[in-house]
Amino acid sequence: MTARTCIPWPDKRLRTPAAPVEAITDEIRAIWNDMIDTMEAMPGVGLAAPQIGVMLRLAVVDASEERGKAIRMANPEILHASVKMNSHDEASPNLPGVWAKIERPRGVTVRFLNAAGEMQEQDFVGLWATSVQHQVDHLNGRMYFDHLGKVKRDMLIRRSKKRG
Repeated sequence: MTARTCIPWPDKRLRTPAAPVEAITDEIRAIWNDMIDTMEAMPGVGLAAPQIGVMLRLAVVDASEERGKAIRMANPEILHASVKMNSHDEASPNLPGVWAKIERPRGVTVRFLNAAGEMQEQDFVGLWATSVQHQVDHLNGRMYFDHLGKVKRDMLIRRSKKRG
């Protein structure tokens, strides 16, 4: 297990939808383990495989206080999103040094292939839900700042370039 390097914005892979995972193999489990190590090293509450240059629909999330509760997901799909919204500061290791307050549904129901290779549905609320939605965006070639208006988005990207 190894913490991997996150690819820098504007790498085109961050704008490319990831490929579906066909089956949970030892290789997939190894990627998940590296993703968890990478997420913990940031530290962060989630990571999608494209962030480390692996173009597969894999994500990990751990918004627990005590850590060590990472949920491994392949092909996550949001089935339902709550009407009630929440705002959280969101950031990405792919665009370091900046963040923005993003409003997303407070809760989501997600279907995904779990670590045992079985289809699972799970409800996520609060920061867990925000993280899952953030990771699904990455898997679809979107960044959190795509939820901002053009002026705020451009300002955020310029600010990150100045820090880099």
